[in-house]
Amino acid sequence: MSGSMISVAEARDRILSGLRPTPAETVALAQAWNRVLATELRARLTQPPADVSAMDGYAVRAADSVLGARLNVIGSAPAGHPFGGTVGPGETVRLFTGSVVPQGADAILLQEDTTREGDIAVVNEAASAGRHIRRAGQDFSAGDMLIAAGNKLTARDIGLAASGNHPWVNVHRAPRVAILATGDEIVLPGEPLPPGGIVSSNAHALAALVRACGGDPVVLPIAADTEDAIGAVADAVGGMDMLVTTGGASVGDHDLVISGLSKRGLAVDFWKIAMRPGRPLMFGALGPVPVLGLPGNPVSAMVCAILFLMPALARLGGLPAGPPPTTIARLGAGLAANDWRADHLRATLQAGPDSQLVATAFGVQDSAMLRRLSLADALILRDPRAPALPAGASVKIIQLDSLGI
Repeated sequence: MSGSMISVAEARDRILSGLRPTPAETVALAQAWNRVLATELRARLTQPPADVSAMDGYAVRAADSVLGARLNVIGSAPAGHPFGGTVGPGETVRLFTGSVVPQGADAILLQEDTTREGDIAVVNEAASAGRHIRRAGQDFSAGDMLIAAGNKLTARDIGLAASGNHPWVNVHRAPRVAILATGDEIVLPGEPLPPGGIVSSNAHALAALVRACGGDPVVLPIAADTEDAIGAVADAVGGMDMLVTTGGASVGDHDLVISGLSKRGLAVDFWKIAMRPGRPLMFGALGPVPVLGLPGNPVSAMVCAILFLMPALARLGGLPAGPPPTTIARLGAGLAANDWRADHLRATLQAGPDSQLVATAFGVQDSAMLRRLSLADALILRDPRAPALPAGASVKIIQLDSLGI
């Protein structure tokens, strides 16, 4: 177990290094939205399967489609009912959008460019060869790559998979994440508060974050502050892809996650990070189950979840994993010099006069102030020992609404 302080980047790398994507499962295409494709999809047919009309009109030979020409209408071919004959000189076939272009025709005469006189179509504007015809295979041909493995399936991807004739797809199983809140002082929302008690918010917030990241959260009963109660969790996490605890991960007399789970085989990798909020963060393994121990303060727990749990869920779910995306903003108010910890300041965002984002940190950054985290638009990132910055200086930020949580 490493007891020395490590950086945010090193902690994330160490967490991700031992994680592997979940196994694949086959699901119906209708249930595949937002799932991560485990096996590439190739087209099982050619689309369109034949030359088809892109407009309502008439299939003609371009050579016959001259102004004033009178063409004999020899048939009609609605979409799904191809014309079985051939278009010869002076002939035409009535078509509709999606109709197969019959043999002999090489152009589409638009409906609005004709006058119909019984079985005669009078050409009011000439048609050019190939115009308004969607060629066979214009979208894709059988065997073409449609969607590569590792892509999270969008609604557009679902449509493409269906067009490629895939009723079932192989996707990574949603990561199963057990969530454990610890502490004698916490109760579930709506329960009577004991003296000195507080309402547990972390388990609900973390479960929502896991769902937003494509995972399947399992919220365990609150564990009392005893080694036996916390150690008993080991019996409940078989088959889980990760255990996330909140509270009890530091070094106080009542912080018992490490000691309680160590008696059941927990191997700790690290448990201190040079960051604020969230220094007491633990990572290890309980047999095959990775264990991420988040702080108990709600803001610390959520900031650590953004920095560490979200990349872990991406890796487990089969997606590329790394730090949250950042962008550049200008400071709306100056910041004092930072200490030896990487800081993550909750801030609001506004558009400046030149449309560049302006980030203004809240004046009070207490890690128990969940309301301010809810109101925040961004986290301002500050390196250890960063110097004081004036208003207008450029800083890196994580835009919270871009994370989907």
